[in-house]
Amino acid sequence: MQHRSIMATLASSSVPAITQNPDIRYLGRLLGDVIRAYGGEKIYKQTEYIRSASVDRARGLHGADVVDTGLDALNLDDTLSFVRGFMLFSMLANLAEDRQGVAAEPGADVASAVEKLQSHGIGRQAVLDLLSHALIVPVLTAHPTEVRRKSMIDHKNRIADLMLLKDGGRTETDEGENLDEAIFRQIALLWQTRPLRREKLFVADEIENVLAYFRDVFLPVLPALYARWERVLGARPQSFLRVGNWIGGDRDGNPFVQAPQLRLALAKGCEAALGFYMDALHALGAELSLSTELAHVPQAVLDLADASGDVSPSRQDEPYRRAISGIYARLAATHRSLVGKAAPRPSALKGEPYASPADLRRDLVTVAQGLASEGNGALATGGALGRLIRAVETFGFHLATLDMRQNSDVHQDVVAELLKVAGVEADYAGLDEYARIALLRRELANNRPLGTPFFEYSERTASELAIVHAAAEAHRIYGPQCITHYIISKAESVSDLLEVNIILKEAGLWRAGADGAPPQAAIMAVPLFETIADLEAAPKIMAAYFGLPEVGGVVRERGHQEVMIGYSDSNKDGGYITSTWGLFQASKALAPVFAEAGTAMQLFHGRGGAVGRGGGSSFAAIQAQPKGTVQGRIRITEQGEVIAAKFGTRDVAMTNLEATTSATLLASLEPEVLSDRDAARFAAAMDQLSKTAFAAYRDLVYGTDGFKEFFRQLTPIQEISGLKIGSRPASRTKSTRIEDLRAIPWVFSWAQARVMLPGWYGVGHALSAFEDKALLADMAQHWSFLQSALANLEMVLAKSDLGIAAHYLPLVEDQARGAEIFDRIRGGWDMTHDGLLAATGQSRLLERNPKLDTSIRLRLPYIEPLNLLQVELMKRHRSGEDDPRIKEGIELSINAIATALRNSG
Repeated sequence: MQHRSIMATLASSSVPAITQNPDIRYLGRLLGDVIRAYGGEKIYKQTEYIRSASVDRARGLHGADVVDTGLDALNLDDTLSFVRGFMLFSMLANLAEDRQGVAAEPGADVASAVEKLQSHGIGRQAVLDLLSHALIVPVLTAHPTEVRRKSMIDHKNRIADLMLLKDGGRTETDEGENLDEAIFRQIALLWQTRPLRREKLFVADEIENVLAYFRDVFLPVLPALYARWERVLGARPQSFLRVGNWIGGDRDGNPFVQAPQLRLALAKGCEAALGFYMDALHALGAELSLSTELAHVPQAVLDLADASGDVSPSRQDEPYRRAISGIYARLAATHRSLVGKAAPRPSALKGEPYASPADLRRDLVTVAQGLASEGNGALATGGALGRLIRAVETFGFHLATLDMRQNSDVHQDVVAELLKVAGVEADYAGLDEYARIALLRRELANNRPLGTPFFEYSERTASELAIVHAAAEAHRIYGPQCITHYIISKAESVSDLLEVNIILKEAGLWRAGADGAPPQAAIMAVPLFETIADLEAAPKIMAAYFGLPEVGGVVRERGHQEVMIGYSDSNKDGGYITSTWGLFQASKALAPVFAEAGTAMQLFHGRGGAVGRGGGSSFAAIQAQPKGTVQGRIRITEQGEVIAAKFGTRDVAMTNLEATTSATLLASLEPEVLSDRDAARFAAAMDQLSKTAFAAYRDLVYGTDGFKEFFRQLTPIQEISGLKIGSRPASRTKSTRIEDLRAIPWVFSWAQARVMLPGWYGVGHALSAFEDKALLADMAQHWSFLQSALANLEMVLAKSDLGIAAHYLPLVEDQARGAEIFDRIRGGWDMTHDGLLAATGQSRLLERNPKLDTSIRLRLPYIEPLNLLQVELMKRHRSGEDDPRIKEGIELSINAIATALRNSG
């Protein structure tokens, strides 16, 4: 009789709703087959016993005092195999859920958004008018929360592709292989693929990893989306949706990103874009076999064909093919010119390199117009040529705009050294803000560089100057769209923005205007406001910045200015609800400042995967933005494991890009539903809630003796810092203070221990102390801002488990102090749980979100044993045991728990 596999057994015994997902049953059966075939009967039976015991505990079949988990029977080798099995379950469950649309949200597509707007009397023309000046950009970053090797993700994606064939009723692959056997083989490859990286990632590795998403997903997906939206809108919108990139330009706290890495990122991006275009042209050459004997061909196409140099007798009556051959030859020459090497498939013809993507587009449009000149135009609309034209418009020769980012402290040091060496100011750091602004404005008013090649600057200054010179060089090679933003971390003053313009001036990227004309700023200085205090100060800083005549001229000339707001550090600074409300209030307060300056506001949301770093539903979060703050322009960071989760396959990427776009349309155009009276009442209530939550959070995290040690000993922060998951260090400095710890390991560590404190602590105190419960319920029911905030909070509470977290307490050296702090955390969780249910009118968590409830409950029996094993291995590791399998086991458990939780970093 066929055995019941791990996932299949859980599906039938633990959570009845899971049986509705046939993918989980199917993949579960195959996973069980793989473990038995490749892991052996022993590990299969051990895994089944541990699983069934955990499922029984999750169902409440045994008392809490039952301790026979089956884990004690595992030796170290068995432990590694067991953890891999549970990790693969979570990975396959994620795949199954993505396929079944568990993460998809109803109405989160452009067609639904247009229909909803029409119900409000807002027609398609209003949507097209908005899109004519819109910009929507997911920006991929290298923030290290992706613990899986790309090889693991690749195998998972191959399984997803094979499952699509199965959906179509296929029983064989295109190569004639039995489909079930092909999927089994991919799972077996997953089982035998090393999950952990042995070597630390370098920036070049991160660049190559992100390029895979561009080549495999974004390049083909975006043109396909635009084609879909053209049908929905009945017109062709401009290319408003693009993809940005930080990898190779983000230097904040990462000393390994320097000028060579920036050049590498841009060169590799160019190579990927040109390669995609040439492959598309090659296919078009085979397709466009139109003959002059059977079709009328406009003179413009004939001219393009004659200029190609293609004199093959077999194609003399096929001008479209000859025209494509000429375009290909020119593109191949462009590849050699920009990339520095021959194209993978060289052309036999000679051609001049294209000077710009616009020139390439012009030739392609000539071909399209020729095809449209006959019949009903079907040969020119849509199709491969239409998608290629859209790709060129969207990706250019640079593929993705690369942002530069550095900390304001670095800028201050660089400018101080430049001024001192130039004999302008010996003690720039000692000047007050007014004196700094006056000095920097004087320097920006002329084009004289401060730097000199005859002085050996400090390593930091030399590196920063090399970066901006590399950026200027990139503008000359790839065009100005390759780098357009310079993000300033820790922006706290007007001088922080002016310092970046001073540094850009050294490479000619800021030029003073002549005869009253505004200066020319090729790259925009963008402040990143991160802490609660920074967010509160943001409107005043931007008003003062816009008030400078030269800056105001630049901004009005450009038509928009970007401000970045940081979710991660504001949360670490002030807690979840204060951060969320502070971001909302800062966005709202900035809008009139931009209106007064006569320029469009573009907010850049620095979100992470976990709720404690701004994670959760992007669709809901964008719609919950204050009215008047989106207006079609928004950029959002996509980080770590979220990149694979949202853009790992073409279908999933299309779903998520649709959601982001539709949410932006609704946030920009949908009428405000709150009355002015309710908006004022709700805002006053949120001020009170935020104040109470802030005090509670700060008192615990920053005001409690021994909390820093408690955090570092309870959670696997020490072990996470050693993972080979990114090129950046875990802390900006060598300090062990929480203030100096990066937000990513802060959130990630709490998630591993199942506390998830950054996503909820302090909210319970606020809800409990707020006396007007009816007002709270009204806000939760009618205010999109609070609905979104509470939905994310609810997800975090459902994924946390303080019963499991208590198993980590023995790791804390001061047991009495640890118990006291843990009791405060447990009390805060209880208050948050009860307050949330009271505000939302539910009897249990996720009562109104059965899909997510089912998803989380499916995983719980698989996460608990991983946590228990992680604790035991950490005890042994910290006690000095040096068996390498212990360290590997800890890192595997971190990998498996993160995979199961999905958005933990």
